[in-house]
Amino acid sequence: MSLPTAMPADEIAPLLDNDVVRPPRAGRNEESPRSSPPPPSSSSNRLLYVTLLTLGFGGLQIAWSVELSHGSPYLLSLGLSKSLMALVWIAGPLTGSLVVPYVGILSDNCRLPWGRRRPYLVGGTLGTVASLLLLAWAREIVGGIASLLFGVDEAAGSKGVRVAVIVFAVVGIYLVDIAINTVQAALRAFVVDCAPPGQQELANSMAGRLTGVGNIIGYLAGYSNLPDRLPFLGRTQFQILCAIACVALSVTITLSVFFIREADPRLADGRPAVKTPGIGPFFFNLMRSVRRLPPQTKRVCRVQFCAWVGFFPLLFYSSSYIAEIYVQPFLRAKPDMTREEVELLYQQATRIGTFALLVNAIVSLSTNVFLPFFVTPSLDEGKEEGGSVQGSTSYSWARWLRIPGLTVKRAWIGSLVLFAVAMFCCPFVGSVEAATALIGVAGITWAMALWAPWAIIGAEINNNRRDTPVRRQRRKWSASAGQDDATAAVENEADEAVREEGDEVMEEEEKDEAGVVLGIHNMAIAVPQIVATVGSSIIFKLWQKPRGTAGDRSIGFVMALGGVCVLLSVLFASGIEEKEEEEEEERGRGRGRGSDTR
Repeated sequence: MSLPTAMPADEIAPLLDNDVVRPPRAGRNEESPRSSPPPPSSSSNRLLYVTLLTLGFGGLQIAWSVELSHGSPYLLSLGLSKSLMALVWIAGPLTGSLVVPYVGILSDNCRLPWGRRRPYLVGGTLGTVASLLLLAWAREIVGGIASLLFGVDEAAGSKGVRVAVIVFAVVGIYLVDIAINTVQAALRAFVVDCAPPGQQELANSMAGRLTGVGNIIGYLAGYSNLPDRLPFLGRTQFQILCAIACVALSVTITLSVFFIREADPRLADGRPAVKTPGIGPFFFNLMRSVRRLPPQTKRVCRVQFCAWVGFFPLLFYSSSYIAEIYVQPFLRAKPDMTREEVELLYQQATRIGTFALLVNAIVSLSTNVFLPFFVTPSLDEGKEEGGSVQGSTSYSWARWLRIPGLTVKRAWIGSLVLFAVAMFCCPFVGSVEAATALIGVAGITWAMALWAPWAIIGAEINNNRRDTPVRRQRRKWSASAGQDDATAAVENEADEAVREEGDEVMEEEEKDEAGVVLGIHNMAIAVPQIVATVGSSIIFKLWQKPRGTAGDRSIGFVMALGGVCVLLSVLFASGIEEKEEEEEEERGRGRGRGSDTR
């Protein structure tokens, strides 16, 4: 079966300081929107193409799941306190705030012959593999160096070696997050660039499904007793998980890069490379790009900023939350456990916590698989030849399942409310089963978080590429004509207005490339995680009890406070406009201008 190849043309990123000579514009009345890849010819080819395009999300999520489920227990096992651990996890949002938008700019401006995004996918994957292996074998690497150079090791009880191991592991966490964020930034822009017109909902829904599959594989592996089953991959559970993540990420990214072709950016539009700005100009131009974000993207970023303050505790502390509930009866029954007994108890508790994340992943995947069949497409403007919308479900039988009025926006809002309610219950739950159910219910929200915002932004980017300033000007004048008999006269006025204002509008309405827009969106996800990290550290400092002491419920309170922020995000989500609302508003403005003209 032959695979359709996406060949999008390239654009220059207005975020950069463009010291290059731009090619001459087309004629004043000519429209030259960015070309889009042709849609695959059949449903089976389209599904295969989109699957290969988004396959990397599965491998990437396996790597994320290892860090999310076993990162905190691993750091705690090295001797790090909860309050310091919370500050360590600032690595993810901090690197996300800086790395993702910068990688977006670099990839937008990349002029290598094999594409703009694929070089960063490959480079980020190699970096992720190396940093995961360094992190997993931190104790062995530092211990070996200390034994070789100084003749001491951690096993002998050297405090200096233990501190060195912790520092090395923390550096490893930062390296892992930098590399993973590089892959994620390139992968998101890769999907926006290469998904055929009208299929952003389908592509992002598929990305969510593959993310769910990656979660399930990662958490199922974490729940298994891997040292007994795969001893040749490592000595500990964490080492074997990191090895599995390295293989999965390498295989999935290799398949995507091999089968999905990008246009040669040197030939796509004939524009030369632009010098990437330094750190100072980068931040200045980034703020300028924030101010000129498309309206829907601005609204989505507001939602994400509030929501991710609440998502952060779920992602990083869920396994520890379940583990604390699990160990409580054992600690009450035997409060004088030795350190070895406490560590064995928490290892078992971590596996139980990983099972809760596995339930969350299964719920998330089920939501991503089945919910799109019931959602009415409302984002993409692409049309099939028969006139039907190319949405997330293009099969004729699936259209009968759609619930009228259930759009992506409304499904997203409902999932946010559900998440807030679940988090409010966390401090009051005392059984592992009930806590697991709460984490599982949150999987519905997580599924929508992997789908809805990206689909909304991706659809707006693609629609803006086709919706040139000249086309908008003509549409405004056509709307003002309405049903009036003087339509021809108004059309003449429209043409005259386009001739007078077209070039000026084109100059004023520069738009940023997908990499920059998605990078700014990722900042709206990453910055609130920094807020959540600092807030969590303060709460842990005030309320946490020493490891192995009964009655510690600090994580439950952190998750409940996160629910408050998610509930606030619902207010911003209600302001997101969908296609039908935007068209109605534009028709209203057109009727108003028409009455003024008459």
